[in-house]
Amino acid sequence: MRVEGGFLQTLALSEAYPEVGTMRERLSRKIQDNPQLVAFLFAVFALGICNGIFQTTYNNYLDDVFQISATQRGALEFPRELPGFLVAVLAGALFFLAESHVAAIASVITAIGMFGLGFTDSGWYQMLAFTIIWSIGEHVEMPMRSAIAMQLGTSKQHGRRLGQASAARIGANVLGAGAVWLVFDGLGQQDYLLIFVIGGVAALLAGFIYLPIKPTREKQARGKLVVRREYRLYYILCALFGARKQVFITFAPWVLVTIYGQPASTFAKLWIASSLVGVFFQQGLGELIDKWGERRVLMADGAALVLICLGYAFANRLGLPEGWAVWVLFGCYIMDQLLFGVENARSSYLAKIATCPEDISPSLSMGVTLNHAVSMLVPFIGAKFIWDVFGWEYVFIAAAVLSVGTIIAAGRVRVPERHGRDGAERDEIVDELQAASEVTEQWDGEETEGGLRAGS
Repeated sequence: MRVEGGFLQTLALSEAYPEVGTMRERLSRKIQDNPQLVAFLFAVFALGICNGIFQTTYNNYLDDVFQISATQRGALEFPRELPGFLVAVLAGALFFLAESHVAAIASVITAIGMFGLGFTDSGWYQMLAFTIIWSIGEHVEMPMRSAIAMQLGTSKQHGRRLGQASAARIGANVLGAGAVWLVFDGLGQQDYLLIFVIGGVAALLAGFIYLPIKPTREKQARGKLVVRREYRLYYILCALFGARKQVFITFAPWVLVTIYGQPASTFAKLWIASSLVGVFFQQGLGELIDKWGERRVLMADGAALVLICLGYAFANRLGLPEGWAVWVLFGCYIMDQLLFGVENARSSYLAKIATCPEDISPSLSMGVTLNHAVSMLVPFIGAKFIWDVFGWEYVFIAAAVLSVGTIIAAGRVRVPERHGRDGAERDEIVDELQAASEVTEQWDGEETEGGLRAGS
C-alpha cells in the first residue's frame, strides 16, 4: 500500500474528497473505491517507460548506427506509420475481445519490437521489420487506452480520466528518459542494446497488467468498423493532428540531431523536463477540457502550435547570442510535448457526439487511421520537396500554416446540448448506473483483478 500511495502522489492521480483528512487516508480511500482505475494507471505507467525510451533514442539510433539522410529519415516514416493507418482494421479484427485484452496483446507486440531493435546493429531491413512490429503494438494500443479511460468514469469525468491517463504516461517518461540519461551519460556508453531491452521489459510488464482486467461494461458490443457522416469534423481534426504530429516526431528532433548536433542524452533531459511539468499539466488540461469545453481548448492548441512552429523556423534568425538559438528550440520542444495531451479533447469531443456508446472505440481507431494516413505522407513530402529544396526552416513554416487550419476547424466544434428535463434526468440515471457498475465490479472481481491499461 505504501508503494501504491507514493506512486499516486507522484502522478497526482488522487481526486479531492470533501472530508478533511491526511493525504495517506485519501489515497488509501481512492485505491479502495476504484482499484480498476489504479491498476489501469499502473499499466499506462509501465508502457510509458517504454515509450519514453523509444522516443528519446530512436533518432540518435538511426543517425549513429545507420547514418541516414533527411530524405531517408522521412521515407522511413511511411512503413513505420503504416500500422497506424491500418489500426482500424487491426483493432476491428479483434472486435470479439475486450479493450483491455487487445491492449495486452498490443503491449506484448511492442515488447517484441523493442527487443528486436536492441539486437539489430547493422541490418537495415531487420531494423525496419522490428520498427514496424513496434509500431503495430504501439498503434493498436493507442485507441484502447482512451476507450478504457473513459469507461472508468461517468460521462462528466471523461476529461479527468483521460488527463489522468496522460499524466501517468508522461510521468513514466521521467523513468524512461532517466534510464537513457543514466546509460548514455552516467555510464558513458552508447548502449542501445541495454536501453531497448529495458523498454521491452517495461512493455511486457504492461501486457501482463492489462490481461486480467475486466471491462467495466459487461459485453459491450464493439463494431468492426465505424464511419459516420456525423463524425466528419472529428475526422478532419484527426487528419490535421496527423500532419502536426509527424512534423514534430520526425523533423523537430532531426533538426536537433543533425543541425545542432545534440546527443541522445539531451533528448533524455528534455523528456524529463517535459514529463515533470506534464504530470501536472495533463491533469489540469483534463479538468480544463471539462470546464472550458473542447472547442476553446483545441483552438488554443492551434494558436500555441503556430508560435512553436515559428520558433523552430526563426530561432537562428532572432539575433540572439551564439548558442541561444538551441535553447529556444529546447523550449519549443518541451511545449510541443505538453500539447500532445490536447488529443484528449478530440477523444472527449467524439464521446459527446457519438450516436451510441458502441461507436466510441471503433471511431477512435478510425481517427488514428486517418491521422496516420496523413502521417505517412507528410515526412516524405516535407523531406523530399521542402527540406531538400528550400531548407529545413520551411518545413516548420508550412507546419505553422497547417496549425492555422487547426484553429479554423476547431472553431466549428459544437457539442450538442440535451434539452429538456427528461434528457437531464436520463444523463443522471446513466451516471448513477455507471458508478454502481464500478462498485459492483470491485466487489465481484476483487480477487481476480490485477491490473489495467489504456490505449488511445
